[in-house]
Amino acid sequence: MAIKKRIIPCLDIKDGRTVKGVNFCDLRDAGDPVELAKKYIEEGADELVFLDIAATEEKRKTRASLVRKIAAEINIPFTVGGGINSLADVSAVIQSGADKVSLNSSAVRNPYLISEIAGQYGNQCVVVAIDTKYVNNEWCVFVGGGKIPTGLMALDWAKKVVELGAGEILLTSMNNDGTRSGFALDITRQISEAVGVPVIASGGAGSKEHFRDVFQQTKASGGLAAGIFHYGEISIQDVKNYLKTQNILVR
Repeated sequence: MAIKKRIIPCLDIKDGRTVKGVNFCDLRDAGDPVELAKKYIEEGADELVFLDIAATEEKRKTRASLVRKIAAEINIPFTVGGGINSLADVSAVIQSGADKVSLNSSAVRNPYLISEIAGQYGNQCVVVAIDTKYVNNEWCVFVGGGKIPTGLMALDWAKKVVELGAGEILLTSMNNDGTRSGFALDITRQISEAVGVPVIASGGAGSKEHFRDVFQQTKASGGLAAGIFHYGEISIQDVKNYLKTQNILVR
């Protein structure tokens, strides 16, 4: 049976507010995260992702109090990332109401952490976020909010994290992020065909057609967007209604 595709809004959090940038730079305010979360429930979001984007850079933990406030308002799977470096951090986030945790910089620093979390909480709890940028004809992995090159290739790293126990990959193209020019179909196709876990495409959504393209041309199981939803340009329900007209199964 075909798996229904998921439409997933993302809250990038800095200083307790939702922000949105272009190519990971020039962040601007996008509103109150709790209010946005409520709005997305009403619009029919399938899941919600919360990324404390400054946590790693500021060397601190994810803001648990804000996670709790959002979790209290929603009834859909909730993924939380940013500054998660240990099993204790995972425990704190899950106790605050998260269903899944997203690892990025910490997974590159300590790949065994993926296996530890999967062992304790199950693979379905571990989402590895891969921020990738097209440099010199290669899709390279970056960490630290997209500032630090790792020397890893995105496809190799994706296969590795799944071997280690990741149950899902959140793949963000830094080149496409915030540009509204569409998802990076080539690397999304490569990774979604190479790994046996769900891949969420992120970076570049600017229209309903972009969701159609990523679902028709890759094996991505979810499409994630931020700006177009935050600023009310397109609603999640608009996207789902359109995808149904394209014979794409949505939840």
